[in-house]
Amino acid sequence: MLQPQQVQPLNSLHKNTPHSQAELLTEPLLVIACGALAREIQQIKLLNGWQQLRIQCLDAELHNRPERISGQLRSKLAEVRDDYQHIFIAYADCGTGGEIDRVMAEFSTTERPIERLPGAHCYAFFAGLEAFDQLAEEALGTFYLTDFLAQHFDRLIVRGMKLDKHPEIKTMMFGNYTRLVYLSQTHNEKLVITAQQAAQYLGLAFEQRHTGYGLLESGLQAQVINQVINFQPQRV
Repeated sequence: MLQPQQVQPLNSLHKNTPHSQAELLTEPLLVIACGALAREIQQIKLLNGWQQLRIQCLDAELHNRPERISGQLRSKLAEVRDDYQHIFIAYADCGTGGEIDRVMAEFSTTERPIERLPGAHCYAFFAGLEAFDQLAEEALGTFYLTDFLAQHFDRLIVRGMKLDKHPEIKTMMFGNYTRLVYLSQTHNEKLVITAQQAAQYLGLAFEQRHTGYGLLESGLQAQVINQVINFQPQRV
């Protein structure tokens, strides 16, 4: 059974941080994110009141083209590195074979380190690394959906993989899968129905595991807390 993530309360940063110090924190934290995470990150930002968070997203379509992620990330970092002291990459490895880490190393320094979310892909940091390993051990042939992927299944999977124009390749692409696991971030009955329909379309058994925001939330919290701890106001 998937275990819930142990994440500090959303307002814990404000409760545990001196008010005057939090007010002094004016340097922005840039989050460069996968477009598939934009809504979740914006929601976490609003719930926590993190006004210093700036969010810039790469195209969500890169989910289907991981070989292009590192090049676009390099271009984005070259564009913004001089403008931001603090940068966080809201990607896991995401099928790039370590290329995201190599790009980050090009721009990261001891004084201005750049970090990313843990894990091999978004399914792992939503579910939690150990919990996801358990899921993978249960059935190797598992296809995963998140809230975003369920909502945009037709655009990203059906049309994105051209299954609508070439239905004959569906068996070739998904024939080795046995189940679809919907890792839900929110309680949304419409998305559950959409995910069930996706499983039916692919001919797979359906399961839902509610994860919440998982390590996406705690990872962002850690970045903000580190900012507060390391913040040194400029002397006038």
